[in-house]
Amino acid sequence: MYLIKEIKEIAPKIKKMVLEAPLLAKKHKAGQFVMVINTEKGERIPLTIADKDPEKGEITLIFQEVGKSTIEMGLRKPGEYIYDVVGPLGRPTHIINYGNVVCIGGGVGTAPLYPITKKMKETGNYIITILGARNKDLFILEKEMESVSDEFYQTTDDGTKGRHGLVTDELQALIDSGKKIDLVLAIGPAIMMKFVSLLTKKYNIPTMVSLNSIMVDGTGMCGACRVSVGGVTKFVCVDGPEFDGHQVNFDELLKRQAMYKDMEEIALKKFLEELKKKEPCGGCHA
Repeated sequence: MYLIKEIKEIAPKIKKMVLEAPLLAKKHKAGQFVMVINTEKGERIPLTIADKDPEKGEITLIFQEVGKSTIEMGLRKPGEYIYDVVGPLGRPTHIINYGNVVCIGGGVGTAPLYPITKKMKETGNYIITILGARNKDLFILEKEMESVSDEFYQTTDDGTKGRHGLVTDELQALIDSGKKIDLVLAIGPAIMMKFVSLLTKKYNIPTMVSLNSIMVDGTGMCGACRVSVGGVTKFVCVDGPEFDGHQVNFDELLKRQAMYKDMEEIALKKFLEELKKKEPCGGCHA
């Protein structure tokens, strides 16, 4: 059982949760993730630790409310307990002094990107950050990311902040400017990482992506998180979550991510109906 020290909304449908977890705070390395089980009968939710405080024995998780399990977890309150947190899982990010590193975060993908960027900066890399979101209200960890960046750029789909366009537009501008880029690290929606990788492949820029695939046990036993990398089957939970973006079969990954969409929608509809029944006066807020 893990005590919830804090939970709050930091952007529409994006929650920050601070848990008391001293061993995880001590053992976790940048790039690794945990498997969160909200309630005894809840499903396992893979989440990357966005931040930690080993002295306080706390870890910070950031998650987007997209389905039944994450919406249910978002309803928890400080002082309550998360049923279980398993980890740290996965391979840590290989962090050395690469030189100029472009760190690209899309939406809630900024959460796992932050600890890696911070460690890259501590290791002496020159950090160029590009954050992208649909609009200005959906950015998270802006101050934190800017504090560990030598250059900081933002893009929005609707032009309400930063460059009006996509992260690939800002990356293309950097490449066109002649900026030397030794490594690109991209974390966000699979479609974003696909197009970042397609762009960097044209210029032979090494690119790492962190995949968020369907996952069940997180230990390599179930095979649900399998992806094709360079024509070879890999398991995100034990072989990743980070892979060479130029080798990932993103089209296959996108199809697998949508496999259970219908069942997820049914589960969400049922959960919201049950939630409404529990509200005062059947949900009329009287």
